[in-house]
Amino acid sequence: MLTGGLLVITLLGGAGGYGLGHLTQPESRPSSTASPLRPSDGTPSPSEPVNTAVPDPTPALRKSTLRYKTRAFTAESVVRSHVTAEVPRNWRMTQPDPMTEGRFTDPTGKRWVRIEAGFTIQRPPAASMAVRIEVLGDLPVKQAVRIISKQVSADKRSATLTYTYIPDRTLRYVVVRWVALDRSGNCAVEISSTGLQQDKDAIWDVLDHVSNSVTRSDSSL
Repeated sequence: MLTGGLLVITLLGGAGGYGLGHLTQPESRPSSTASPLRPSDGTPSPSEPVNTAVPDPTPALRKSTLRYKTRAFTAESVVRSHVTAEVPRNWRMTQPDPMTEGRFTDPTGKRWVRIEAGFTIQRPPAASMAVRIEVLGDLPVKQAVRIISKQVSADKRSATLTYTYIPDRTLRYVVVRWVALDRSGNCAVEISSTGLQQDKDAIWDVLDHVSNSVTRSDSSL
């Protein structure tokens, strides 16, 4: 369960956004992409071989070494969202153009957490996850996506999708969470935590810290 005392949101503007994140395009990244990918549900065609993962020798990120601090950024899409969250203190923040999200990347460039806001709020977290999964089915199979789990919290205020994939030569471990912050119970932020397979425990720790501390307050563009 998310820590209710830390979740604060003021919503302005009409409904219409769903917090679906990067459904059909890769996430921006220094060296590889945490893109939403197709579940492996069949045999790829002969012209589209499955990518083969090569073990990454980078030592595992240990959650015991992570130190967090509250960071802030502004996301703009349908509305302007001021977002705060606890993220690892030495991870560098970047934003795309347009500024629909904030991304925090570790010094190696191999782990990051992405927080998306700025959309209006209408779809419950579970519905956002379901639409994401549906879109994944239309994407190429060569990236060898394996959906590990789909979870909806008992209070239905968050939904979490976990998967691995091979964008090129490195297997990536990705956890995406859609979170409600107000009484409507609809999705207000999308959080995506990504790293190497050996980073699994730390990736979950980052996701949980962000989920339990994130706030969003909106104003008109």
